[in-house]
Amino acid sequence: MPISFEPTEETKQAKAHYGRIALEKMRPVSRKYDEEEHTLPVEWVDFWWAEGRHGIPGKVISDAENDGFVQVCVQAEELCFGDAGLYLRMPTPALGGSAVNAAGTPEQRERFLAPFRAPGGHPIWGAMAITEPGAGSDSAAIQATADFDEATQEWILNGTKIFCTAGEGAATVDGGFVVVWATVDRSAGRGGIKSFVVPANTPGMTLVGTEHKLGIRASDTATLQFDDCRIPAENLLGSRKVKKTEAKPSSGDKGFKGAMATFDASRPIVAAMAVGVGRAALDYVKEELARRGVEIRYGASRHILTSLERDVIEMEQELQAARLLTWRSAKLISARKPNNLEASMAKAKAGLAVTLITQKAVELLGPEGYSRKLLVEKWMRDAKINDIYEGTQQINQMIIARQIFGYSSSMLRKEGSELK
Repeated sequence: MPISFEPTEETKQAKAHYGRIALEKMRPVSRKYDEEEHTLPVEWVDFWWAEGRHGIPGKVISDAENDGFVQVCVQAEELCFGDAGLYLRMPTPALGGSAVNAAGTPEQRERFLAPFRAPGGHPIWGAMAITEPGAGSDSAAIQATADFDEATQEWILNGTKIFCTAGEGAATVDGGFVVVWATVDRSAGRGGIKSFVVPANTPGMTLVGTEHKLGIRASDTATLQFDDCRIPAENLLGSRKVKKTEAKPSSGDKGFKGAMATFDASRPIVAAMAVGVGRAALDYVKEELARRGVEIRYGASRHILTSLERDVIEMEQELQAARLLTWRSAKLISARKPNNLEASMAKAKAGLAVTLITQKAVELLGPEGYSRKLLVEKWMRDAKINDIYEGTQQINQMIIARQIFGYSSSMLRKEGSELK
C-alpha cells in the first residue's frame, strides 16, 4: 500500500505535546531514577495518571485517517527522548493490554481495560509474563502449566516467569493484571500454549523480586512465581481447544495466535522507543559540536568530509531509516493490514541503529561522554535493550527471512547447505 511519510497536523501536535512532557517532566528526574533503581518515580507516575494519559485534549489518535498508530509511535519516540525507563514505568495496560485487545472478547476487554480509562482512582499497571528461566525466545519451550479444575471451573497456574516489564505494579497494585502464558498440553507444543489474565494480588501469584539492570533502570522488571494460582475460567484469552496435529495453531484459535499478534503492534512501539533514545544522543552531539563551532557540511562530497562529519551523517541516516520503517509498520496497523514483516524489520533496524548511534555519541564526546556528568552514557546503556526484548535481533531476522523467502522455522534451523 502507498505510504505517506508526511505527518498530519494532529501528529505534529502530538509530537509537540509529548515533546514538552519529555523535556519538562522526564529529563529533570532522569538521572535521579537511574541512580535510585527500584524507587517508584511518584511525581512522574502521578502526573501521567492525572494528565499525561489523556493525550491532547479533543484530539483522536486511534483512527487511520488521523495517522492512528503512527501517533502511538510518535508518543513513544518523544517520551523516550525524555527517558526510556520512565516511559516503561507509566501506569498503562502496556503489553498485557495489547494481548487482551488482540485475543480477548469484547467482555474481557471491557472488564480488564475499563479501569485504565476510568477517571480518578489510583495508578494501575498491566504486564505480560512470557519468559521463563528455561524458555527465552522459544515460546514452545514454555514450562508453566495451566490445569482446569472442572469442579470449580477454574484454571490453576504453576510456574515461574522472569523479566516481566511492569510486573511489580501489575502484580501488586489493585486494578492491574498480568497476562500469563502457560501450556495446557505440553505434548501439543505451541498449540498447547494459552494466555490467561491474572488480576493483581490473586492468591498464588507472588512477586519474587525485581532485576538490577544495565539500563532502563527506572522501569520495574519482575520475577513472578505461580503456585496453584487459581483464576476463573473466563480469564482465558481465546479458545480452550488444543490442536495437537498442527505445526502451528489454526487461524481460528485466537489464544496463541492472538497473543503472538501482540508483537506485531508492540515491535513498532519498541522501534519508536529506540528512535527516541537515539535521537536524544544524536541531538546532544550536534548541539555540542555547534557549541564548539564545528559545522557539518551536508552538501559536500563524501571524500572531502572529515571522519567526524561522516560519523554524524551516518548516525542521522540510521536514525531516519529506523523511523521510516517504524512509521510504515505503524501505518499498516492503522489501515488494518498485516504488518508482521514490517514490524520485525522496524524492530531489527532500530535496535541496530540505536546501538550504533549511542555508542558513537559516547565515542565522539570522549571522556565526558563516558562520564556520568552527561546523560549520554545512560542513553548508551538504555539503548541496548531495544535490540533484545520483544524478540532479539536474531529472532526478528529469522522472522524477516521466513517472510521474504517463504522458509518455515524448521527449515531455518537446518544447515545452510540443505536450503540450497
